[in-house]
Amino acid sequence: MPRTAATITQADVARTIRAAKQAGAVEVEIRPDGTMIVHLVEKPRNAPDKPALAWPEGLVI
Repeated sequence: MPRTAATITQADVARTIRAAKQAGAVEVEIRPDGTMIVHLVEKPRNAPDKPALAWPEGLVI
């Protein structure tokens, strides 16, 4: 059986990282499905990934 074509190539990753560095990115996330996400600003360590679903401050249940 022939090999499956790569979702992303090493050249794609290198190009993305190089561009992210030039833009001043703090982080580049590369997911297994081929999605590349460039984080330009650093989020606080305890910040939820989905702020819309986070509990409001001071909420007691």
